[in-house]
Amino acid sequence: MDERDELHKTVLAEEAVSALNIQSEGFYIDATFGRGGHSRTILSKLGVEGHLLALDRDPEAIEAAQQLATQDLRLVVGKTQFGQMENVIEAQRIQGKVNGVLFDLGVSSPQLDDPDRGFSFMRDGPLDMRMDNDNGQSAADWVNTAAQEEIADVLYQFGEERYSRRIARAIVNARKAQKVTRTLQLAEIVKAAHPAWERDKHPATRSFQAIRIHVNDELGELKKALAVAVNNLVIGGRLAVISFHSLEDRMVKQFIADCSRGDNYPRGLPIKAAQLAPTLKKIGKATKPSLREVAENPRARSAVMRVAEKLQSEKVMAI
Repeated sequence: MDERDELHKTVLAEEAVSALNIQSEGFYIDATFGRGGHSRTILSKLGVEGHLLALDRDPEAIEAAQQLATQDLRLVVGKTQFGQMENVIEAQRIQGKVNGVLFDLGVSSPQLDDPDRGFSFMRDGPLDMRMDNDNGQSAADWVNTAAQEEIADVLYQFGEERYSRRIARAIVNARKAQKVTRTLQLAEIVKAAHPAWERDKHPATRSFQAIRIHVNDELGELKKALAVAVNNLVIGGRLAVISFHSLEDRMVKQFIADCSRGDNYPRGLPIKAAQLAPTLKKIGKATKPSLREVAENPRARSAVMRVAEKLQSEKVMAI
């Protein structure tokens, strides 16, 4: 574990693991290992017959997970993106046998703080932004080839950037003179094009978020993964999801609501609530970090956790 890993602070560590309602002999999945904060807490609650499957698509996170696995044989590690999580579950032969799944979405502190990963608009580095920097299209490849309208749409949809068209035009004009390959280079282009900065927020914040979400297909992957997670839970198993921005949280909230409502019969049919066959029930209200945690870790301030429990074995589709 290097110095950056030690500085990483796990958000809602105790709250998330408590929400999973750990069974000593259960099988759990930490779908976003990161630097292992949640995984270590889960392992501390498991008995000798318990198991934890740690997943991530970031090569550095996988390396950290494998190091932990050499120290604790209850931990199994799998490198995958959310959308292909089913393949790892099948390989481990735990379909429908999982007692809890935890998602901690967003970017980890080591990713943000490493300029070479290209996530930060505060540090100069190659414009990459890929969670798995061995695969896929980098942010630089995309911003230098995407049409102006596509860039504008991504900034608006995934960053909720009201000046998306103005910023997209500035990016396209800038790349005509010189390829956009560095993080600070892009940040300066956005900064110069942005007419109204939000208080205490860098003008490139929304644009960088949007490009990162697009390059990694974060919402598409999450949509697939939620259904896979629920379909592999035992009855009574728990799903816990920590989100860091409104688009993720909205998707998770809607997914839980739809699964809790059950089958979508036409209005007017004489159907009882039990006949709707809901797959999940919501557990408690959305949980946010305490004031103390936010003071100690400002990056936790936007975190929201939602929890649900599996009711029956009915399969759900990606919603």
